[in-house]
Amino acid sequence: MRIGVDTGGTFTDCVVLSSGGIKVLKVFSTPPDASRAIVEGVRRVAEIPAEERAKNTPPRSAPKPLGSLQVIHGTTVGTNCLLERRGARVMLITTAGFEDLLEIGRQARPHLYDLNVQREPPLAPRARRFGVKERIAADGSILLSISEPEIERIIRRVKNSGAESLAICFLFAYLNPSHEQQVATALRKLRLPLSISHEILPEFREYERFSTVVINAYLAPRMGAYLQNLEKGIHGLASRIERARKRRGKARVYVMQSNGGISTAARASREPVRTILSGPAGGVIASEWLARQLGLKRAISFDMGGTSTDVCLLDGAPRTTNETLLAGLPVAVPVLDVHSVGAGGGSLARLDAGGALRVGPASAGAAPGPICYARGGTGLTVTDAHMILGRLDPEHFLGGTFRLDASAARRGFQAFLSGLGRRAGFKSVEELAAGIISVSNAIMEKALRVISVERGYDPRDFSLICYGGAGGLHAADLARALDLPAVIVPQNPGAFSALGILLSDVVRDISQSVLMPVATTAPSRRGGGATRAQLEKVFCEIDRHFAALHRQALAELRVEGFAVAQARAQRRLDVRYQGQSYELSVPFTAQFREDFTRAHTQAYSHADPSRPLEIVNLRLRVVIPTPKPRTQTGKPARRPDVRQPIIKTQPVWFDRKSHPTPIYARGRLSPGARFRGPAVIVEYSATTVVPPDFTCAVDRLGDLVLRR
Repeated sequence: MRIGVDTGGTFTDCVVLSSGGIKVLKVFSTPPDASRAIVEGVRRVAEIPAEERAKNTPPRSAPKPLGSLQVIHGTTVGTNCLLERRGARVMLITTAGFEDLLEIGRQARPHLYDLNVQREPPLAPRARRFGVKERIAADGSILLSISEPEIERIIRRVKNSGAESLAICFLFAYLNPSHEQQVATALRKLRLPLSISHEILPEFREYERFSTVVINAYLAPRMGAYLQNLEKGIHGLASRIERARKRRGKARVYVMQSNGGISTAARASREPVRTILSGPAGGVIASEWLARQLGLKRAISFDMGGTSTDVCLLDGAPRTTNETLLAGLPVAVPVLDVHSVGAGGGSLARLDAGGALRVGPASAGAAPGPICYARGGTGLTVTDAHMILGRLDPEHFLGGTFRLDASAARRGFQAFLSGLGRRAGFKSVEELAAGIISVSNAIMEKALRVISVERGYDPRDFSLICYGGAGGLHAADLARALDLPAVIVPQNPGAFSALGILLSDVVRDISQSVLMPVATTAPSRRGGGATRAQLEKVFCEIDRHFAALHRQALAELRVEGFAVAQARAQRRLDVRYQGQSYELSVPFTAQFREDFTRAHTQAYSHADPSRPLEIVNLRLRVVIPTPKPRTQTGKPARRPDVRQPIIKTQPVWFDRKSHPTPIYARGRLSPGARFRGPAVIVEYSATTVVPPDFTCAVDRLGDLVLRR
């Protein structure tokens, strides 16, 4: 049994694949200890018989027999730990004279005219940054070796620092890691978590490398403790079920990485920096899988959950980047290029100092949650606004297992309106609710423009794959604003990210800086180009480096228990013109120079094939495929009855007017069904709104397709 789990701010989603298809369960998240909600969700999914899981009802019979249990989950523990500055006490051990590099950073000024800029303080303060008398040259040769007295001085300093985790980063360690290895060997006796730069990020650019490794050290103790608790809970759960079955089984926990692949919990504990965007990555992978099923070459994934909205552009495949800022700090490991904004179903509305309505980034979260959840919430949220406008049905939330309190939401809005709301110009609770929705839509529309228009893409060429518990409530409005051709709402949209986690392959990314010059074949202004023999020599040297990285990746995967027989490798080069500061990534083929020329032209609108190149980094990705569900297609009926799925009709507000609106049960809509808005479609994990100017059709896979 393989269970995918996505831990969100409000709900923890569990997805399991069975012979009957995809089964979904949602439980409230437990922010103080996210592992509690995961174990509870896995327990309920593992113990509920398949036919009852399909109905999303509590178990009424004996537990289903369990063989091996695999839990693959996306986590926000590392992200939240970094954003909230709740990590470990880190000590940075580096080359003497470079202790302050972490604080100096780059000269870039993100707010050029702001005279009161406050930079985020480094995760390792000056008192816990220690310089070692050693030096490796830019060619990897040793200029100054580390003496035994120096090693003893390092150990004494670490013992007196009170550090909980250590980051070891020396200059040019990506070329020669011997000094880092020497210091790490001496410090292992202290039994503190070690983050070593040549193991985590063997690349040049010292500031980004230092920052990434220090972040890893900052997160390692907290992530390690969290995953240890989770594994203990999952193993205990598996043991209880297996005792009932009187047969031994095994349980394993895997973690979603920011690059869209999964790894073992042990590796995630050692390298938590690779999980900082673990949660959003699952939805992107599921969107890529769905786009392939539908034959879509271009799509935008749109994930709106309880606390945030995550968007990603898919032009054939999702973009990956090695340049990410999180909490104002650079992270240089590969991550899916996801743009996030603080707008979700639980985002809180407020008035700013000027009296303007604002939404987010603060969220009501899982506890207490929106007012309509009747769990003690008092702040107005986006979910409460939809409740006021009639777009949520109190009786069919979570398949009817959790009833919403519409009266409580209305009382909350009336209290706000009688105070601050009227001074802001709102005349009714419906007008206030519509204002909250409009502000929320504006935030998300800007996010969609950032990943499309601002990067040279026309959004009119992309369909919107919408998911998350709140995504279907806003998708049509955003499609209208950006003139998108279609909105696709997959089945079980509220747990789509958990499905993506379940669909993810095992992925191992390894990189190496080489800084290798490459002459061009074209004649330059200063003379002829490189000979064929010279180019072949460069090509063979690159191939040799990749072969070594490949052997290393397979050895690591084999040690972690993965079957590497089906592993496939993807090889890419980071290339730039000699003298440039930044590079572009292209596949490693015999035509990589021509590919770079095209990529440079697309990025900067010019290129110079006569200029010599420099290969900066080698990037190897090893992928081991995991089982995928079979696509189940339904046979469209000739004239499907679109009246039978209607549960009831209720007033819903659109464009400041109330419209009698049918409420459809999605489970009763068959492929081929088509109807006009206005409509509200309810299902267990989400609600979809079809405005009056949209139509809705059900495709062969059971997806809802909304068009204007």
